Amino acid sequence: MSEYEFDLFISYSRHGSVQKWLLNHFYGKLRECLADEYGSLNVYMDRQMPSAVHWPSNLRDALQRSKIMVQLLTPPYFESPWCMAEMRSMQAREKMLGLAGHGTSSQGLIYPILYGDSENFPEEGRVRAWRDFKDVAYPDPSYQQSIDYNKFHHKVKELARDLAQLVAQAPPWQPDWPLVEVPEPVLLPTPPLPRFA
Repeated sequence: MSEYEFDLFISYSRHGSVQKWLLNHFYGKLRECLADEYGSLNVYMDRQMPSAVHWPSNLRDALQRSKIMVQLLTPPYFESPWCMAEMRSMQAREKMLGLAGHGTSSQGLIYPILYGDSENFPEEGRVRAWRDFKDVAYPDPSYQQSIDYNKFHHKVKELARDLAQLVAQAPPWQPDWPLVEVPEPVLLPTPPLPRFA
């Protein structure tokens, strides 16, 4: 392969309620709104990984073959070695291209979305302007039945318009995009099989 495979790569921490929000609301609504704005974009989320793949390699390859990274920011995001490796890999790509750094006003390749309390972010988590989704950060499925869900839809629709423009401006793919090494995964013991009497 010598091209991009994904337009967007969603980077998030699995701690807290953000993963539930992503699965229950954000991912599906983002794909709908992107289809309205652009037609069709490929969005990578680690939940769509095929069975039996080496997941660290799959994540690394997906990031390297993605145009834009969408960050879902929470305090645990900055405590996750995996999230930090993803962020620093994309920052290294931006640096290589002369994007989003000091002395430039150009848009970068990282699109941050504020989900959780930014008061507890480290300094490096506060240097880039984000799109604030804290007021629509309700993870439970019942949120879809509320009147406030229209506000969520409107915010995702605006976001999709931004992302579609950003994807259209992405630089050509390069095989030497830098990757920050991710830590080896902690292997959890296999759960016991249920016993049937």
